[in-house]
Amino acid sequence: MQGGCCGTGSTLRGDADWLAEARAVPAAPAEVRAELAECLLPIRGGFFEMGARKTRFREDYDAPRRRVKLSDFRIAATACTNADYARFVEATGYQTIAEAEGWSYVFHLLLDDPARWPVSPPGVPWWRRVDGACWHAPEGPGSDVAGRADHPVVHVAWFDALAYCHWAGLRMPSEAQWEYAARGGLERKKFPWGNEMMPDGRHAMNTWQGRFPHENDAADGHVGTAPVDAYAPNGYGLYNTCGNVWEWTGDFYTPGPPEGPFPLRDPTGPAEGTARIQRGGSYLCHVSYCDRYHVHSRTRNDPDSSAGNAGFRIAGI
Repeated sequence: MQGGCCGTGSTLRGDADWLAEARAVPAAPAEVRAELAECLLPIRGGFFEMGARKTRFREDYDAPRRRVKLSDFRIAATACTNADYARFVEATGYQTIAEAEGWSYVFHLLLDDPARWPVSPPGVPWWRRVDGACWHAPEGPGSDVAGRADHPVVHVAWFDALAYCHWAGLRMPSEAQWEYAARGGLERKKFPWGNEMMPDGRHAMNTWQGRFPHENDAADGHVGTAPVDAYAPNGYGLYNTCGNVWEWTGDFYTPGPPEGPFPLRDPTGPAEGTARIQRGGSYLCHVSYCDRYHVHSRTRNDPDSSAGNAGFRIAGI
């Protein structure tokens, strides 16, 4: 567990074991792969300024801005949904790390009885270790995803996202591709629609309103996750690239700013590492604690970690 999003942190097996399991997932039939690829949005490559002028979180290294050039690529309009992941699991029998470990972290206000689950990570008591919490039981025993088929799948580790991508014949976007697509064609803006958090006084993303972490007045209409196509899409047709759930990317985290020469051309991060990059923020982001809900915001987490506010989005060449 690292960075701004907590998760399980596997104890049963090591990264090499989870990687082997993800890669062992059988490929979907050709017609299913073609169907999934056809749904991706084509993004014309080009130059852009990645990151921000300055950062609130020095360890995130989302500043300063750096010039990047990307080739054409394709990316999903939305995060992977519960329905999408259920289709994958039904086809392959895949078991996520949270299921194998038997638990994951759930935000305390989403539990009927938080006192039943007193264990939390050091320094973040709003997360509770809940036995039985996983992608199809997001709040643990007795919960399910009924009525949330179009919500983003959560409690998926990076390796679980990799398994889905292997089945689909696709991949997770690089961090640079994610940000380029998330910006929707706008340069030097905080959000996909501009610099105002609430354009025209309207909520444009799913984040925390109220007093974190004890009171959420849900003024944006959501306490937990929202449908993946909630709010308006950006200029490229992508939904919810700020808020809702953190999204895994394919890149390793590096403890330092990117190095030149600039412009960076189709960067994919370091060749090795321990943590993977997540982008976009989540429904728990709030200015009083973690305002990582900007289009340039990033965090990191162990690839075997899962939590109730993290999912992923697929991409292709």
